[in-house]
Amino acid sequence: MTGKKISFGIRPSTKILPDKSDEWVKNRELPEKEKMKRLTIDVTESLHRAIKAECAMRGTKIADEVRELLISKYVKS
Repeated sequence: MTGKKISFGIRPSTKILPDKSDEWVKNRELPEKEKMKRLTIDVTESLHRAIKAECAMRGTKIADEVRELLISKYVKS
């Protein structure tokens, strides 16, 4: 083997930007999430089947559907 050493430069896609990660860590503000509470309700089997079938056809979750209904009724914008 030869003693020739080949050095590679930076990737063309890599841009050298000033490192702002430390500044971001110091000054970041995380959005405060409201704490969730569990709500348990009893529904008939037929109602549960109907909700579950409808959610399956839409590709949504039952909890998300019920949450939207409760928000529309109780949360005033």
